[in-house]
Amino acid sequence: MSYPQVGVGLPILGAQATPRAIVEVASAADRLGFQAVAVFERLLLPAAPDWVNYAGLPEDPAYDALETLTWVAAATERVRLHTAVLVPLFQQPVVLARRVATIDHFSGGRMDLGIALGWLPEEFVATGVPERGRVAAYEEAVAVLRACWGPDPVEFSGKHFTIPPAKIGPKPLSQLSLYGGGVTRPAIERAARITDGLTLAFRDWDSCRESIKWYRDAGGTGDIILRAGPMKPHPMLEGPPAFTQDSILDDLQRAAAEGITRVDWDLNIIDTPIPEQLTAFQKLAERVW
Repeated sequence: MSYPQVGVGLPILGAQATPRAIVEVASAADRLGFQAVAVFERLLLPAAPDWVNYAGLPEDPAYDALETLTWVAAATERVRLHTAVLVPLFQQPVVLARRVATIDHFSGGRMDLGIALGWLPEEFVATGVPERGRVAAYEEAVAVLRACWGPDPVEFSGKHFTIPPAKIGPKPLSQLSLYGGGVTRPAIERAARITDGLTLAFRDWDSCRESIKWYRDAGGTGDIILRAGPMKPHPMLEGPPAFTQDSILDDLQRAAAEGITRVDWDLNIIDTPIPEQLTAFQKLAERVW
């Protein structure tokens, strides 16, 4: 049977998201042979009286993605460290480049960066990101990251960011992979154009297949990483949820057939208790490798 690589999602929000639980899950992934551990970024949850949570965002605050991966890097030895996804526009890209490269050094070269434009208006307001020119600023931020990770002297002159000739470090230990994320066709095509691979959040197989086609048709040749867990991704969908503990082997086979390189299995989506997550990871590792 053919399976993609498998990673796990780390618990970074809710009552279960304790520093100890994060290390327990990451250490189990490291020990059991999983390829990666992944986290996401969420800055805030709007609280205006007229705001409606149509997207079903979790009510609990989430730990910072990069600080979490720094914590995990110290407790693991071989798993890749992945953000699925982080929004570069929430911080100055020179600062982000140094933070990511620092984790890469601390982890012995295990850092990957999944990024996206973002979509929640309140997060952009809170971080001072203007609505106009946001796509161009995002693309420039990606170019700044690559420049900072390249040879010195670094120099960049754009509409949104400027770097005078400078030595900027640390540099990643080896070429650091950028994975672009998104839902819409322009976002997927942008990932094909300016990043090294694609990272998707599973909604259903039809939309997943369509996103992959958009990526390949736009010239994207990189790896495809899918974040998936045992939930119905949209209330309008019919049928049973995918990527449950009962269906995971069949779902992994289907993911491989769709050309997906790695599935990051996230059991936190439905608040699966940590001991049950660890048992599921153990059983999956015994079956897949």
